[in-house]
Amino acid sequence: MKFNHVAKTVVLALAVLVATSAFAGTNKGSLHLSQPAQVNGQAVPAGDYQLRWEGTGANVEVSFMQGKKVVTKAPAKVVELKSPFGNDAAVIDRGSSTPSVTEVRFAGKKYALELGGAENSAMGESTK
Repeated sequence: MKFNHVAKTVVLALAVLVATSAFAGTNKGSLHLSQPAQVNGQAVPAGDYQLRWEGTGANVEVSFMQGKKVVTKAPAKVVELKSPFGNDAAVIDRGSSTPSVTEVRFAGKKYALELGGAENSAMGESTK
């Protein structure tokens, strides 16, 4: 009888684990850079990228990927937008000699990724 109780508990735990995994959102988006730019201080060539990010809450780490190859990673902050953006886009800071990606917006989504995480937030909107 004790074995039956343990078996039921294990089955229930596995069911909860599978259900949680199935409903966990995949944090990904796409981006096309028409010109080379820097991300987190690293040069990123022009091209198409898949972005995947991990983390809890607003602070995440985003990976810029081409196929299965990770081109670069950067800390980022998920920020809420007032309305969904119309297309995938990057906000580029051209204030220095090398353009830098400071934000990524996704088509149809009411959030964006501010690259640099807390550091970028402290700089304020005027640098974008």
